[in-house]
Amino acid sequence: MIQTLRVDLGDRGYPIHIGSDLLTNAELYRAHIHGNQVLVVSNETVAPFYLDQVCAGLEGFRVATLILPDGEQFKNLEILNRVFTKLLEERFNRSCCLLALGGGVIGDLTGFAAACYQRGVDFVQVPTTLLAQVDSSVGGKTGVNHALGKNMIGAFHQPRCVVADTNTLDTLDDRQFSAGLAEVIKYGLIRQAPFFGWIEENIDHLLRRDSATLVEAIERSCRCKAELVAADERERGARALLNLGHTFGHAIETGTGYGTWLHGEAVAVGMVMAADLSARQGWLTAADVERIRRLLSRARLPVDPPDAITRDRFLDLMSVDKKADDQGLRLVLLDTIGSARICSDFDRQLLDQTLNLERRTSAL
Repeated sequence: MIQTLRVDLGDRGYPIHIGSDLLTNAELYRAHIHGNQVLVVSNETVAPFYLDQVCAGLEGFRVATLILPDGEQFKNLEILNRVFTKLLEERFNRSCCLLALGGGVIGDLTGFAAACYQRGVDFVQVPTTLLAQVDSSVGGKTGVNHALGKNMIGAFHQPRCVVADTNTLDTLDDRQFSAGLAEVIKYGLIRQAPFFGWIEENIDHLLRRDSATLVEAIERSCRCKAELVAADERERGARALLNLGHTFGHAIETGTGYGTWLHGEAVAVGMVMAADLSARQGWLTAADVERIRRLLSRARLPVDPPDAITRDRFLDLMSVDKKADDQGLRLVLLDTIGSARICSDFDRQLLDQTLNLERRTSAL
């Protein structure tokens, strides 16, 4: 059974298909390829499992493939240039389509290449990790990392469709799977308290990768994101709620070296830090902070930041965040589970307490 949602962006809107055995249902992505030339971009981990299935579904197109190294550390301008080189070597024109087969790194990098090549060509997202299926494949954020900041070079460029085949999660390792659960939990925290409770009740089924439970979690996550993207495509308002935990998390990823911490692991810790600061502000209860920590721990995610990143280093890294504006640092904080706010008027002394390694877990 296929669940289909739509990201409502007028003539740039697109479907999100969720279910099992979708890679072999080629019409789901063939219908959104309007030219004859297709470049399938994947990585060394995913390609051996799924590249042949996707290419078999593209019979009749002129198909080229590009296999990139796997890992966040390869999401950079040097690797991006390999995509451009391949497109030029193949003499691909402005009617070509790029198909991203992989996790968030492949999706972000391929989408950015599509946004730039000949000033913009089509692309299709075929995410193969839980994190990509519930988050990064939807919404049109594309880009690469810089040594000084994560995702600081990029563009908004919406895909033509998203095909999330839950069968691909069978080959996902446990650490990557848990990293995806961090983003699922995020949706419950920012605006869906009943969903947060549902995750608490079903976390063991999710960890066992029960198919029906997974489809529901992915569908509910994508529905939340699709609504926010449709209302605020360029992240000038409510869409920024999706960044809960990300300012802290991106600092962890950058500060420890890309690839050391998975994105979802860093976001999990970032959400705990955001909850801690929210409680210090007097908004979130200590009981809710504990609920958040407990659920993330049950999802086999870290809840404490690395000792190596000091308060000053955190502040330095967070100041290079895309969510900062002329008024300074903006954070997504919680009023309660299921209700978040975007603010820059938080108490800087309380932020210092959250960032202080010796006091991080002792104030509540």
